[in-house]
Amino acid sequence: MPARIDVPGNLPPAVSLPEDTRRCLLDLARTAVGVAARARPAPDLEVALACDPGIDLHAAAFVTLSGPGGLRGCVGILDASRPVAEAVVEAAACATRTDPRFPPVHPHELGALEVDVSVLGPPVPLADPLAFRLGIDGILVERAGRRGLLLPEVAPMVNSNRVEMLEIACRKAGLPPGAWRDERTTVSAFRTDRFGGPAVPVNTGSAMT
Repeated sequence: MPARIDVPGNLPPAVSLPEDTRRCLLDLARTAVGVAARARPAPDLEVALACDPGIDLHAAAFVTLSGPGGLRGCVGILDASRPVAEAVVEAAACATRTDPRFPPVHPHELGALEVDVSVLGPPVPLADPLAFRLGIDGILVERAGRRGLLLPEVAPMVNSNRVEMLEIACRKAGLPPGAWRDERTTVSAFRTDRFGGPAVPVNTGSAMT
C-alpha cells in the first residue's frame, strides 16, 4: 500500500479542555486511585464527584499510572456516550486494581506514582490507514466487533513507525498484524488532551495512610 498522507482536513482536530475541568478530572483520578488502592476511604470519592467537571462533557478516557520502573497500569473506557467523570473514575480504579498486566497497586507505592488522564476526541476514519501523525494522533483499528487502540504517546515510547503501530493495534484487537490493509478493517485517528501529576499531591501526602 503506498504511503500517502491525507490532507489535514481529514485528520482529527486538537482536543483542549478548560483548566478547571482538567484539575477536577485529575482530582477524580487521584481519588479513585487512592480508594482503589485502599489508601483512602470510599467517601472521599463521593466528595470528589461533587466537583462538576462539565456536566455536558461526554467522552472516552484513559488513566495511566507510571512509576520508577515504568508503566504501572493503563486502562481506558471507550464508551464516549458516558459522562467523562464516570469514565475517568472507572478507568482509574481499573488501572489500579485490575490491569491484567500488573499486580494491584499497594498503598506504599502511591508516593512514587504519576497519574495521567487522557480524554479522547472523536475518532476520524482514515481513507489511508497510513495518514496518521506519529506522536500526535492515536489510532483505532476496528473489524467485526474487535477493536485495538493505541494512544498518541505510544509511538515515541516504543520507537515504532506507522506500519509497526498499525500492526500492534491489530494484534491488540485480536486480528492478524496485516489486517489494517484489509478493506473490511476501519482505521481511525483521534487526538487526546493528556494531563496529570503525582498520584499523591505534596500538599495532601500526609492524608494518606
